Amino acid sequence: MFDKLSEGGFQVETVSHAKAILAVDFPEVAAELEEILLLSQIPIEEIIGSGGGETKGTQRLRHALRAKGWRKHNFTVQRVIDGKALESKSHEIDHIRDFSGGTVAFEIEWNNKDPFFDRDLDNFKRLHADGAISLGIIITRGATLQDMMRDFVRQFADDNGISNHDDVRRVGLDPTRRQINAVMKRVERKKSPIAFRDAWVDQFVSDKFGTATTHWRKLEDRIKRGVGNPCPLVLIGLPAEMVTFGEEPSVVAKLIEEGEEASTDE
Repeated sequence: MFDKLSEGGFQVETVSHAKAILAVDFPEVAAELEEILLLSQIPIEEIIGSGGGETKGTQRLRHALRAKGWRKHNFTVQRVIDGKALESKSHEIDHIRDFSGGTVAFEIEWNNKDPFFDRDLDNFKRLHADGAISLGIIITRGATLQDMMRDFVRQFADDNGISNHDDVRRVGLDPTRRQINAVMKRVERKKSPIAFRDAWVDQFVSDKFGTATTHWRKLEDRIKRGVGNPCPLVLIGLPAEMVTFGEEPSVVAKLIEEGEEASTDE
């Protein structure tokens, strides 16, 4: 199970017997995820153009899930005593799917602030305890993708000759005054100034894909602390291999268009 994903560089971890539950009650889930993820790619232009937000690649992934029957759902759990509702709590899940063996919940955390993991895992724990879901799945940036992000952005900067903020604007970005000042402070300092390209790459990656965002190690830390326990979980880390360079502009434009169409289907 998930062998093809592992061979493709994806990180896959299962918690609280999730692998056995998938094999017995939801065998089609693993096959569907492999089919969708192994065909997924993220051109570097999307990572740069997203400004750190959700890429069109992530939106295409969501669209592919919806095509397989995964839908957004808001669970409402009420506490009732003697027929009187005393309180209720809502849990919004981006993707769920009902099967004969139960319900599976799915969240994609491409690049949020890392406390979103606490929200997702707490939702899964509560919904599992109430019998609403059988297991939860979380997809996020894998360790290799997180580790390679600076190298990827640097390669993009080299390929596009980024040497000043006019060049940054030329590739479609609109840096804020704070971002401009942060870069120029390092470029113009008297002691150990650095080249603009180095300063811009460092600032871009730190600002948009820093350690306090959602990525594999932040998720792993929470799992080790028992957050979400005892809900069965499947955790998938997107690999560096998903990022592509040198795509034909028409290919990139088509992928971005598909992502934009997917986002309007939300």
